[in-house]
Amino acid sequence: MLVEKGGVIVSAYHEMGSGYQSFMNNKYWILRHGRSIPNEKGLVVSSLENGILEEYQLASDGVHQARLAGEYFLKDLKENKIGLENIRICYSPFARTSHTAKEVASVLDIPFDGPQCKAILDIRERFFGPSYELKSHDIYPEIWALDEKDPFMSPEGGESVADVVTRLTKALAVMESEYKGCSVLIVSHGDPLQILQTIVNAAKEDGRTHERDFISRLEAVKVHSVLSQHRKFALDTGELRRLI
Repeated sequence: MLVEKGGVIVSAYHEMGSGYQSFMNNKYWILRHGRSIPNEKGLVVSSLENGILEEYQLASDGVHQARLAGEYFLKDLKENKIGLENIRICYSPFARTSHTAKEVASVLDIPFDGPQCKAILDIRERFFGPSYELKSHDIYPEIWALDEKDPFMSPEGGESVADVVTRLTKALAVMESEYKGCSVLIVSHGDPLQILQTIVNAAKEDGRTHERDFISRLEAVKVHSVLSQHRKFALDTGELRRLI
């Protein structure tokens, strides 16, 4: 269930993991970047080369969304008695996500250039391929239809859903190895975050993976029937959710 508060979509996620024993070392939240200049222009900006350019950072509405998301994240931390010293913010190096992470860090009064904030390349935007780059975002439904048909098939020159799963799993492995008992906010993009939710939720629900380590659990659900459904976990810009 989603609740709109002051222009930010906040998931009512507290019921999600009820009674569930986490198989990971940390608690994780996810945040899609605030409304960006590419969003306003209706452009696909998915390559790292273009994505890091400041001209593609947050629009003014997106800055507002990011700060509101930070306020709701802070409220949730306080309600759960989680100290700020245990917070880590991991973000995609794209301009729109680093801008979002910087605004959230400011709200939390955490130094953005300090050790609690880290850019992680493997949580960057999904690359949709050169034929779609800087073109109209109206092509997204075409790509998602391909994903549903075959999540292992890539758009020409781009990444498939399975490709994104591979690097997201690597990113989670880094976070799990570097942090213990932390509350981690992952600031990323629409497709990577909905794909991340898809595999984590499938791993939680798959009873056959109960005795496996978390990497093995995620690998076990990297199958067509799971990955083809990632659009069910779509997020709006500036939307905050508890992952696990």
